[in-house]
Amino acid sequence: MKQFTFKGLMAPVFTGYLGVKDKTINYEIILPYAKHLKAKGVDAVLVNGTSGEGMLLSVEERKQVTEAWKKACTENKLIMMTQIGGAPYPDVVALAKHAEQIGVDSVLCLPELYFKPKSPEKLTEYLQNIASHCPTTPFFYYHIPMFTDVNVNMPSFLDMAENVIPNFRGIKYTSGELDQGSCCLKTGRTIFLGADSILCPAVAAGFDSFIMTTLNICPELSIKIIEDMRDGKVEEARKTQQQLNGKIADILQHGDWVSAMKKAFNESCDLNLGKTRAPLNYDF
Repeated sequence: MKQFTFKGLMAPVFTGYLGVKDKTINYEIILPYAKHLKAKGVDAVLVNGTSGEGMLLSVEERKQVTEAWKKACTENKLIMMTQIGGAPYPDVVALAKHAEQIGVDSVLCLPELYFKPKSPEKLTEYLQNIASHCPTTPFFYYHIPMFTDVNVNMPSFLDMAENVIPNFRGIKYTSGELDQGSCCLKTGRTIFLGADSILCPAVAAGFDSFIMTTLNICPELSIKIIEDMRDGKVEEARKTQQQLNGKIADILQHGDWVSAMKKAFNESCDLNLGKTRAPLNYDF
């Protein structure tokens, strides 16, 4: 089984499109995108997540995007996680098998989104079945209750999942409930914070791994917050957090999270990834 020892910054990458109307995927932009992130101090990527519109892509598109990013990550020495959930069960299984076959560093999986699990036991059962199809790949759960409406107790779930899923390694915790997130922290686990606006208090609580959309746009702010907190410069870190939160508020004046963040990315560098797919199309 592969080891997963990564700690640090992981950018949930956007998906680039060529066409204005048909939104054909731009695979050629992935390599320069990877180089751009590496140069900015980001050492890992999450592919086909929420920011990447993974649930708006076909299974074949998701496979091809994953393969293109795998090549780009190998060339640029980036750690790669791919999100395989948010699809009918047979498709999630197919994506798990594909991730295992091409050798990604780790997988992330959403819960079942229609027959929603209502308990740690049911969530563990679903993920155990999926993880069995990528048995040597480090496996993570994607906790984002504001989208999934699956809000089981994470500390209880983690204890259960670790006992029955051999390749289970942790979660991406995208929730503002920092108290519950802090209870998830434990030696041997990797808990990725997925909430940009609470980075400062999360570092204070002990978080050391982060998957945040703004790492695509202004990673220097998050890097400064983390470094200042670790150096005991709490007031400086708070000021930078306020700056980051202000930037997020300005960005979100232009629409939903993914569309607005993608627009901000396009305006922040020489790479243009196009607009978002329906139903997230934006007209600005």
